[in-house]
Amino acid sequence: MGITRENDLNEFREIAYRGDRGVNRILTPSRLSNDNPVCGYGENRAQQIASFTKIIRTQYLSLKKERVMSCALKCSVAFSVAALLLASSSVAEAGKKCAGTSVTTVAFKKEAKMDIVDTAVNAGSFKTLAAALQAAGLVDTLKGKGPFTVFAPTDEAFAKLPPGTVETLLKPENKAKLVGILTYHVVSGNVKAADVVKLKSAKTVQGQNVTIDAADGVKINNAKVVKADIDTANGVIHVIDTVLLPKE
Repeated sequence: MGITRENDLNEFREIAYRGDRGVNRILTPSRLSNDNPVCGYGENRAQQIASFTKIIRTQYLSLKKERVMSCALKCSVAFSVAALLLASSSVAEAGKKCAGTSVTTVAFKKEAKMDIVDTAVNAGSFKTLAAALQAAGLVDTLKGKGPFTVFAPTDEAFAKLPPGTVETLLKPENKAKLVGILTYHVVSGNVKAADVVKLKSAKTVQGQNVTIDAADGVKINNAKVVKADIDTANGVIHVIDTVLLPKE
């Protein structure tokens, strides 16, 4: 014979939650006796109590564990929600501060190229040429829009001239001759080295032509190009090692 009434099972559960000592005090022989065994087993009262108590405790501990886990999960969710709300509040506060802060945008300009004259002066190896351009009144011309191609003699190239030649050319009374010599070093347009080597000659601003020989390096008349394609804002410079002298 087993348990036939629901209230008996509920009573056993309540008693089991209180422990073995509570069971012994509350259960009476009228409820449990050797003649009226629980769960249909012919066990004595103590065995019946111990067996049923073990079952009920197992169920209770399992339920308690589920409740603890559920509580922990709820706490974890609550903590996550609180952290999210706190973070959102911080972001909103930071947004308010940023909204009231002015931001300065700095634009970096690419450094502009210098013109032919300034490039020559800045190089430091065309001091004589710069002085000659000044004396001939050609500075403004070569600082103009252009474009110009200049075969620029170095200071060493001017030093090859007979002694006293430069000093004589720089005198005001020799300005026309100096202008002729200097403009003989200038070709209209932006003629790069790749284009120069394709030419046999080129007409200068002075009016006469210079011959071009690319058989062994590049030569303009008898001057060797020692450095080519110096880009400037208004043209290109090709450095030569000898001063070009036009025909008189």
